[in-house]
Amino acid sequence: MSESRQKSTVIRLDAGDNVVVARVDVAAGTPIPGEGITALSDIPMGHKLASTRISKGAPVLKYGTVIGFAGEDIAPGTWMHSHNVLMDEVQKDYRFGKDYVPADVLPPSERATFLGYHRANGRVGTRNYLGIFITVNCAATVARKIAEYFDEERLADYPNIDGVIPFIHQQGCGMEATGEPMDLLHRTLKGYIQHANIAGALVCSLGCERNNLDRFFQSAALETGKMLRVLKMQDLGGTKAAIDAGKAAIREMLIEANKAMRQPASVEHIKVGLQCGGSDGFSGLSANPALGKAVDILVRHGGTAILSETPELYGIEHLLTARAKDETTGRAFLDRINWWLGYTDGRDVQMQGVVGPGNQAGGLANIIEKSLGGAKKGGSTGVEAVYRYAEAVEARGLVLMDTPGYDPVAATGQIAGGANLIAFTTGRGSCFGSYPSPTIKLASNSPMYHRMSGDMDINCGPVIDGEKTLDEMGEEIFAAILAAASGQRTKSEEMGVGAEEFAPWPIGVTG
Repeated sequence: MSESRQKSTVIRLDAGDNVVVARVDVAAGTPIPGEGITALSDIPMGHKLASTRISKGAPVLKYGTVIGFAGEDIAPGTWMHSHNVLMDEVQKDYRFGKDYVPADVLPPSERATFLGYHRANGRVGTRNYLGIFITVNCAATVARKIAEYFDEERLADYPNIDGVIPFIHQQGCGMEATGEPMDLLHRTLKGYIQHANIAGALVCSLGCERNNLDRFFQSAALETGKMLRVLKMQDLGGTKAAIDAGKAAIREMLIEANKAMRQPASVEHIKVGLQCGGSDGFSGLSANPALGKAVDILVRHGGTAILSETPELYGIEHLLTARAKDETTGRAFLDRINWWLGYTDGRDVQMQGVVGPGNQAGGLANIIEKSLGGAKKGGSTGVEAVYRYAEAVEARGLVLMDTPGYDPVAATGQIAGGANLIAFTTGRGSCFGSYPSPTIKLASNSPMYHRMSGDMDINCGPVIDGEKTLDEMGEEIFAAILAAASGQRTKSEEMGVGAEEFAPWPIGVTG
């Protein structure tokens, strides 16, 4: 994308593209300067119009990439959307590792720093929470009641504590006792319990559930201690007794957790989960590539970025397999794409091509175009590793984690993997938040940012407006990442959004 500051009616992303994107609403009959065409109909902002004649069946190119094929003979100036940009099989060259570019990582002495919480295991947190977890939904009320007791007034004596958060889910019983569904739930719970942003954890169980507490601790290699407590409702005598016992346990842990103080730490300890939701035609032009610029800076300073939402990378997976550090890594990602193709075969989901109503209204014709924009969040460096859902992320640099596209489930997997921040781009206006890792929300366009300023942290609209370059926007996002990591509260934190967004992937059979 050109980084010229000059405004124009449309945005040309690549010299070889046969479509351009309307920067503003374009009325029928409007001449398009620089393209030599005239809009043949009203074109909403963020939508595409043909910049040249396109024959029926010919590829439609955006960012130099095939996003579909012309469903009819198309004249220059025609509105290009789902009605005439049709999906078909695209021949893909996976080029495993051929385009890999290793990160130019700065020496430790030159890396940026932030103020974080140093944990005994060497990890560094961006927040200092106590978490209340459940093995099964039967213990949800107990966890909520305990957390609600420790309100702002009762936490006033513990200024270094960010809060006491209940992590409630719907699983734990009536599910497969062994295999991937239970393994996935165990990975997710373990990842949160041991998260760098969690100073201490209380795990509540009923006592008879399939996700047996003792078996879970054994499989996850967890041991109880001063900052990891457990309770079983049936052993204690029921709900009220469990709530009372939980309150006592949290009181004791608060004293120890409050001793933590923020201290300087290298950016190499920051792991950012990359998310997008409510995408529009501008997401892939402003917020996503601007976040990609910030990711490149983060990686250069030794940090880690986690790109996920596998179904929303379908169609451009060959661009990522080519960036993998080796063929094994590239094939690991392709294996996950193929798993998703089988999992969603015959189902009415976006991997079959049709994106959501909000995406369509925002200018996205199909899943390939959405994926093309979504992948921009990952910047330009090589892909260092591929992880399954909620696996602990150990590699540094850009990595991929297999998750669904549904934001709460995807972010939950990233946080379980170690993400201590979430960067979330949106074009239509998502109101997402997350605990214990704060979410920074980036708006793709100025009108939505101003309309939803109470939820948005950063406006990437100046890129569309011709007032900032992607590089400038990337620097601003990176600075915001450092500020949030050091304790500056995000908009979602200020409103208390995030407790309901803990959503482990409910894969498998419920019976």
